[in-house]
Amino acid sequence: RFCLPLVLASLPTMATGEEIAPALQDSWGDFWLFRFFVNAAGYASIVVPGFLLIQYFKRRNYLETGRGICFPVIKSCVFGSEVKSVHQDDGSLPPRAEPTESSTARQVFKLLFCAAGLQASYLTWGVLQERVMTRTYGATETDPGEKFKDSQFLVFMNRILAFTVAGLYCALTKQPRHGAPMYKYSFASLSNILSSWCQYEALKYISFPTQVLAKASKVIPVMMMGKLVSRKSYEYWEYLTAALISMGVSMFLLSSGPNRTVSTVTTFSGIVLLAGYIIFDSFTSNWQDALFTYKMSPVQMMFGVNVFSCLFTVGSLLEQGALLESLRFMARHSEFTAHAVLLSVCSAFGQLFIFYTINQFGAAVFTIIMTLRQAFAILLSCLIYGHTVTVVGGLGIAVVFIALFLRVYARSRMKKRSKKLPPGETPVQKV
Repeated sequence: RFCLPLVLASLPTMATGEEIAPALQDSWGDFWLFRFFVNAAGYASIVVPGFLLIQYFKRRNYLETGRGICFPVIKSCVFGSEVKSVHQDDGSLPPRAEPTESSTARQVFKLLFCAAGLQASYLTWGVLQERVMTRTYGATETDPGEKFKDSQFLVFMNRILAFTVAGLYCALTKQPRHGAPMYKYSFASLSNILSSWCQYEALKYISFPTQVLAKASKVIPVMMMGKLVSRKSYEYWEYLTAALISMGVSMFLLSSGPNRTVSTVTTFSGIVLLAGYIIFDSFTSNWQDALFTYKMSPVQMMFGVNVFSCLFTVGSLLEQGALLESLRFMARHSEFTAHAVLLSVCSAFGQLFIFYTINQFGAAVFTIIMTLRQAFAILLSCLIYGHTVTVVGGLGIAVVFIALFLRVYARSRMKKRSKKLPPGETPVQKV
């Protein structure tokens, strides 16, 4: 009875091989691996009954035998209302609206509006994310204050506002007739929740600049999986930029200086959480690509995924009793309340800016804007929170972003060239 808590309390230290911040040692229940399994159990308590119900309705051939007031709801959730679209040129997004008879000044204004919206939303989101997860609230001369520890509550806050914004947008604007079975959104929703949770938790163990660079370098594992599993072929510039990204990240992570602080030390737990983020995030995007073969808009996708995200997170929080505890923390610290609300606002409206930018200017322009955002986010984090970056580390960051811009440039050139290929030839697949 007494040994189990002691063993679990020692797990974080054994896993990381180094001392953990005192705030993380309050109890073994705060260890991220324990919290992960507790959250997963909460999601399973919703997923398993839902899966059994779906199987029951399918076995009963409910479309033929079902009647009553619940029939439209069950039909929409389990079976959908339209057949999947087989012929769709772009499975991820609707065709980009080409500007017709639009002045250059107007297009420049739109581009500046999109860039400013994306930068303001996600730079503010990044700064607040690090503030909420790494700093204390209510600190005074006699009281050290307390940290907010429940990453799942922050995910819930983000999703409930995104659900509201997407719902209002769908209600006020004309959208395609929805045909996908609603339950299919739950897969992307679950992986999206877990990727966001890993992203928040990782900040307890690694610095924000390290997290940004790791996210920027996820193209490397994607290429490796494509080569090993799908036998994909890549151009020489893809291997070159992947090698440059790998070299830049290695330079940053291995650089050390005399003023290096504990917050910049990459721990084993942080690496595992970042790997979890990349895996879950990759699944989310691939599953959403498959869902886009149904006729739907990106905002409908945003609404559907966030419906299940709210259901999963609020269910898990209520089962753990963490919802009331987090609300009490908000009541004690008004500053945290403001930060959490603003964090959610930036996340929700940032998604709308993503859809609008890609629709107006295409994926290449969007990628350039977001790559610049990552560079600015690292700079802001170092200025505001005092992260020390050595000369070698700074060169590593520069190498990563040069490689990312080269990748965008080369890809745009390849797309232009592929349009001129003869009908019998096909371009090499890209990551």
